[in-house]
Amino acid sequence: MLEGILRDSIAKQSTKQLRRDGYLIANIYGKGAENINAAFKVNDFVRFMKNKTTIAFDVTVAGTTYKVVVKEYQKHPVTSALVHVDLMIATPGVRTNYTVPITVEGTPIGLKNKSLFAFHRKRVLVKCTIENLPEAFHFQIDDLDSGDNYLVRDLKLSEGVECFLDPRVPLVGMVKIK
Repeated sequence: MLEGILRDSIAKQSTKQLRRDGYLIANIYGKGAENINAAFKVNDFVRFMKNKTTIAFDVTVAGTTYKVVVKEYQKHPVTSALVHVDLMIATPGVRTNYTVPITVEGTPIGLKNKSLFAFHRKRVLVKCTIENLPEAFHFQIDDLDSGDNYLVRDLKLSEGVECFLDPRVPLVGMVKIK
């Protein structure tokens, strides 16, 4: 479980001091909950995010545990170091937007036919409750040949999960090389 501290002040000077001390500034918010200004050790946060297996995860701030999802993060424009993260509380029974990753398995036939495999989208935006949230959309890509794609309409959405993307949008596929 990821542990953080509660920020006393949101002033610019205190935020700069926390960043100098190796903390990542975070905001935790949710429907019906009060906004929480928190900070996490940068190295602990990065290590935790690399090893997590689910979209929703638990964080502890000031002795209170919250089930959250990453809504947005900001990186430094030059160094690409994490600067800020927004965490949304995953409230049971509340429908909201989540980004679900796309995973693939197999070796496409098209690689032998001078084509390249391409992720057109790495994540798909869906609207559902946290209970119905799929961990990932998985595609078996062994049958993909030159010019073949998996589209949004090929997603297997479970009950209560909606995707508002155009059904013709490609997710993964084979791109022909000239």
